[in-house]
Amino acid sequence: MKLLITGGTGFIGQHLVQELVRSEDVAVTLLLREAYSHADISPLPPSLAKLRNNFDVVYADLRNFQLTSRAIREAEPEAVLHLAAAGVSDPFLGVETAVRHNLNGTVNLLRACFETNHTVKKILVSRTPGELTHLNVYATSKLAAWNFCQMYVRTHQWPIFGAMIFQAYGMGQTTRSLIPATIQSALAHEDFPMTEGKQAKDWIYISDVVDGLIATLKADTPYGTSVDIGSGQPTAVSEIVRKIYTLSRSDGKPLIGALPSRPGEVQVQQANALRTEELIGWKTAVSLDEGLQKTILSHLHPSQD
Repeated sequence: MKLLITGGTGFIGQHLVQELVRSEDVAVTLLLREAYSHADISPLPPSLAKLRNNFDVVYADLRNFQLTSRAIREAEPEAVLHLAAAGVSDPFLGVETAVRHNLNGTVNLLRACFETNHTVKKILVSRTPGELTHLNVYATSKLAAWNFCQMYVRTHQWPIFGAMIFQAYGMGQTTRSLIPATIQSALAHEDFPMTEGKQAKDWIYISDVVDGLIATLKADTPYGTSVDIGSGQPTAVSEIVRKIYTLSRSDGKPLIGALPSRPGEVQVQQANALRTEELIGWKTAVSLDEGLQKTILSHLHPSQD
């Protein structure tokens, strides 16, 4: 299978590419935003730069339909995995930025795949659980994009599928996210000011995310199907922080309630794991404690890329 990946240099994308290039059945192409004119400058993070001989690259800004169509024609993929999005770690980004990247970019990609190209047999669009409650600008722009996906399935019978990725974490995640920020403070034996952290989220370790996405790509489900990539077992934010401090044997402590809660927070986000297993034959394999231990170890012994 010839697979094109957008957002391949992001947290989830890097882990996915590293797994897929090991497969003899998949030829991977990354869609990157811009080409670099200087040979000594690479648009790739170190984890992917060392694998550069194992995948191809095309360039386009998804906000530009012509450039996106050209990249799709050049890559000639059989399947597309759309991970690229603005606001993953900045959910309160500007409305215009969110709409241009997440809505317009997705629509341009869909049209490029099916209006100007005839090799694409499937596109898998990543989603966020925040869409379920219009949580913020990022989530709402993603929901608008998914509404267009559903419209194209209904009116054009385009083979579009969704994967709603719940609270992913693991090695290499930015410290703007809760778990790596907590680990950083715990390992430094510092206190960690936080909100009351009552909201429960469905945490999923990165290797499970990768396996879930691959299973979704391979599954034979009706056009327009969206599956939840999660464990089905939500855990409160405060409990996650406590676990990290305990596992890290930190001299610091969580300062629960020291910060005000953000407006609009959803109390429970939970994947429908049973439905996902029925649809694609996949479920999570890494427990929360095991995943947190692996992530803490990755901070203690980072790879030398």
